[in-house]
Amino acid sequence: MEPSELKRSKDSPNSDESTRRSSFPDEVLERVLSLLKSHRDRSSVSLVCKDWYNAERWSRTHVFIGNCYSVSPEIVARRFPKIKSVTLKGKPRFSDFNLVPENWGADIHAWLVVFAAKYPFLEELRLKRMAISDESLEFLAVSFPNFKALSLLSCDGFSTNGLAAIATHCKNLTELDIQENGIDDNGGSWLSCFPESFTSLEVLNFANLSSDINFDALERLVGRCKSMRVLKLNRSVSLEQLQRLLVNAPQLAELGTGSFSEELTFRQYVELESALSNCKNMHTLSGLWDAKGIYLPALSPVCTHLTFLNLSYAALRSDELAKLLAHCPRLKRLWVLDTVEDKGLEAVGLNCPLLEELRVFPADPFDEEIIHGVTEAGFVAVSFGCPRLHYVLYFCRQMTNAAVATIVQNCPDFTHFRLCIMIPGQPDYITNEPMDEAFGAVVKTCTKLQRLSVSGRLTDLTFEYIGRYAKNLETLSVAFAGSSDWGMQCVMGGCSKLRKLEIRDCPFGNAALLSGLEKYESMRSLWMSACNVTMNGCRLLAREMPRLNVEVMKEDGSDDSQADKVYVYRSIAGPRRDAPPSVLTL
Repeated sequence: MEPSELKRSKDSPNSDESTRRSSFPDEVLERVLSLLKSHRDRSSVSLVCKDWYNAERWSRTHVFIGNCYSVSPEIVARRFPKIKSVTLKGKPRFSDFNLVPENWGADIHAWLVVFAAKYPFLEELRLKRMAISDESLEFLAVSFPNFKALSLLSCDGFSTNGLAAIATHCKNLTELDIQENGIDDNGGSWLSCFPESFTSLEVLNFANLSSDINFDALERLVGRCKSMRVLKLNRSVSLEQLQRLLVNAPQLAELGTGSFSEELTFRQYVELESALSNCKNMHTLSGLWDAKGIYLPALSPVCTHLTFLNLSYAALRSDELAKLLAHCPRLKRLWVLDTVEDKGLEAVGLNCPLLEELRVFPADPFDEEIIHGVTEAGFVAVSFGCPRLHYVLYFCRQMTNAAVATIVQNCPDFTHFRLCIMIPGQPDYITNEPMDEAFGAVVKTCTKLQRLSVSGRLTDLTFEYIGRYAKNLETLSVAFAGSSDWGMQCVMGGCSKLRKLEIRDCPFGNAALLSGLEKYESMRSLWMSACNVTMNGCRLLAREMPRLNVEVMKEDGSDDSQADKVYVYRSIAGPRRDAPPSVLTL
């Protein structure tokens, strides 16, 4: 549920429309609406008339909530009585960069208590940046007898003891997906908590756990679960152990290997290659921790059918990547580290004509003296060979306006363009000009653009371009950029579909903040940190827009008149009651 949809959940449909009778019997209408998968489409349908509103209300089984404080669990339960699946997001994205206090909030337990009372038939829970304790996981495990799927992404507060509770009590579990969480890893014994009679697991992902696991328990579990299609292992699983698992699970569609650097005998290598060649359905490959080039040829049998290759944990060199990609003609998504350098990206352009998504991450983002990495040349090479590219996340240390203009000319269908020039305020390194024309080219050429992250030396001209041309933009991330409040005023005045705006370390002040008065109620959130916003400006916003939650996070010793970090969002639940002392709700 987005903020604009929250108002709809509270208000009745238009009174004139509500009087119209649907021409469909209720049973038929509910059946038709159950086929709609998009939460936006369902929310739009609910506005047609009162009959459609009620039919949508009773037929919805999944709810997406983009901000856990935009609505309360009680309000959700009142509107949708038959929910079986919930996706819930908590902390602002900048919590990933340690800019949000650890005790900020977003605790799941109050939601679970309401769900246990109202949705005892709950089957799926997908959480992102939420706080969840072991006690909450145990409560979840024992409260929902039909529970099937748990996905935790960038959550914190729990340990492997909580996973043990899930394994022990969730008899019908089909999915356990644990990604990038702040977890207290007490060892791998939790895997032995799955009963020997348990056979239903289809998805198991524990790639980011750090400790050794109970491999015997894992091997038995994988052997029993014949419908398992996703298995992502942590780096403690050796190549020899991987081979044993694959023998028991040739049906896998997605595999995340463990360590790929163990010394193998020739016989072990042949057995690994044979086990991989038997995985005829595999389309996604990740892991490859500490990969050694000598063993990469064993992957060739599965590469032919791969559509997604995630090498973000494998510091491959350009020649190693090139040899691997020569066997990946169907690749649509590729994640790599910048250790592949421009030569590796040239191989991407030569071998992956169907590529739609590219992410290049820095192997060492804090080493400013590093001489390797990727530049504009690698990005341009990809654009020439991959005309279908529409999603990019690209970390680099240098870029030019001309290169970006060439890239978007070659790939005009970008929907997500996230360019991170890692040295703040870096200009075009050839002309020493700001990077304004680069992002101007992006928004002028890419008319389908939905998400944009800007970086480098930027003046207000960049934001004038964004406001004038980026008419489909939904998410904008800005750091170390801009000249004055005018830049943000251009964005607020021009980007009619904007839903999320994230700003840090910019010269924007109160005039910029208040320029969004007419926009914030239709947005999911605004984040501003290390800007020139004052407490008085935030108070004025809160006074003018009482349906917004305006939260200011204060740091010890900071100027009382300044608003260090500002988080603004629409809520129909009112101010939250669990904010720590460091968070002021105005």
